[in-house]
Amino acid sequence: MSTETRPVNDALKVLEERGFVQQCTDVEKLDSLLSEGPVSFYCGLDPTAASLHAGHLVPLFAMAHLSRAGHKAIALVGGGTARIGDPSGRTETRRMLSIDQIRKNADSIGAQISHFLDFESGSATLVDNAEWLADLNYIEFLRDIGKHFSVNRMLTFETYKARLETGLSFIEFNYQLLQSYDFLVLNQRYGCRLQIGGDDQWGNIVSGVDLIRRVEGVETFGLTCPLVARSDGKKMGKTEKGALYLDPSLVSPYEFYQYWRNVPDSDVGKFLLLYTFLPVEQVNELAGLKDSEINRAKEVLAYELTKTVHGSGEAEQARDAARAAFAGGGKGGAASEDLSSIPSLSMKSNELSKGITAIDLFARTTLCSSKSEARRLIEQGGAIVNERKVESIEESVDSSWVQEGQLLLRAGKKRYFRILVD
Repeated sequence: MSTETRPVNDALKVLEERGFVQQCTDVEKLDSLLSEGPVSFYCGLDPTAASLHAGHLVPLFAMAHLSRAGHKAIALVGGGTARIGDPSGRTETRRMLSIDQIRKNADSIGAQISHFLDFESGSATLVDNAEWLADLNYIEFLRDIGKHFSVNRMLTFETYKARLETGLSFIEFNYQLLQSYDFLVLNQRYGCRLQIGGDDQWGNIVSGVDLIRRVEGVETFGLTCPLVARSDGKKMGKTEKGALYLDPSLVSPYEFYQYWRNVPDSDVGKFLLLYTFLPVEQVNELAGLKDSEINRAKEVLAYELTKTVHGSGEAEQARDAARAAFAGGGKGGAASEDLSSIPSLSMKSNELSKGITAIDLFARTTLCSSKSEARRLIEQGGAIVNERKVESIEESVDSSWVQEGQLLLRAGKKRYFRILVD
């Protein structure tokens, strides 16, 4: 990652002008603290899955901006808290994972965080709270830490109020104590003075600030980032297959690129500020483009974000594949290697010679999650094979549809999949 740094007193200004600040325990005092010199701060990410997803990008970029401003990042992978499950933003209890699975997830997530923070130079530190949570003495923890928490106050936080309607387990009720204890431990070990996180973490964060004040008599701070939504009402970071994961084995770099290439026009400026490191002046220029020119800004957004998450090589391949596909579905002289980043599968020519229903063909791909979805796509006129429209659900695709050894499937105007025929 880039080693570019800015003066420490620009840190909060950068976060504010790029849209990262939703709530802060005391913004004026925090600004003063950040201006005095390097400050240790942390953000926690629980390894409840094998990969982070698009919803984690805002805190990851916020950490990166603070780190680039010269502050000391502590990325906490919650190998301990993942054994409990954070109720924040959820309507039901999380599925319990085995200790081995949590450890594997933690390793994968730590590698993904390294795309945003430089652990090798010492400017950032990676920790796992299982180190101090896994072997806690429960009686001592309740006596020393639990005594500082008011159940009445905890129930005023939106996280718990919302879950009381659908059911809140006692184990989840403990989560706020554990996250607050994390902040206390990091303050004691690293002098950590700031915790950042998504706005659904506000209750947990302010509880940690309060705990440190009670135990250590030290003033610390909390800052939350907005929970980003799309202007078209679609759920943020969701694809036809599910969550937009950062792991390339779950969501290919091409699919990742395409998601951001196809965001609504009205979101481009906001997303360029949140999800790239481009200067604000350049973002404003790109966001000001009109009509078809806005596609250039979308391409910059998709390329810059894919480069951060997957590297410049994968970003370039995804961009070239998208350009080739949009230039004419792989025809008109577009080389097959230009399309190589588009998700694909192989099919034997003898299978295709017999013919396969278009429903079955599309259902095999990532374009449709089921045969019923493929049926709807065809009925709505959005199923295309090598620029040839599938006219009905009874239509069969056979060898006569093949061009240059492949079938280039398209769902609607923007989503592609390749069938390589051999």
